[in-house]
Amino acid sequence: QVQLVESGGGLVPPGGSLRLSCAIAGNILRLDDVGWHRQAPGKERELVAGIRSGGSTNYADSVKGRFTISRDDVTAVYLEMNNLKPEDTAVYYCNADIAYIAGAGIRVRNYWGQGTQVTVSP
Repeated sequence: QVQLVESGGGLVPPGGSLRLSCAIAGNILRLDDVGWHRQAPGKERELVAGIRSGGSTNYADSVKGRFTISRDDVTAVYLEMNNLKPEDTAVYYCNADIAYIAGAGIRVRNYWGQGTQVTVSP
């Protein structure tokens, strides 16, 4: 059983910073592509930042230069958020492609965390 648990959200004034963490637990063979997504009220979920197993990263235009994604080998993913703006307010979700041993083979499955609320307000 694999679990992704986010933490680090909260209330912060505009211009402030937060560091989100995603702890990954379970019988994990390999952590492939991972990402942070967010969903604001009344809007669709969107990709904020992603990082591949090789280390390459990609960011939504709205967060470039302000957010930084990083990862440990298989146990955690982080999102450093600086110069936060009210439009960054959303529930932030961790997402990961995780390889695990299944019988005589290896399977890859996509997992989501439960989300952590980020609110940017004076």
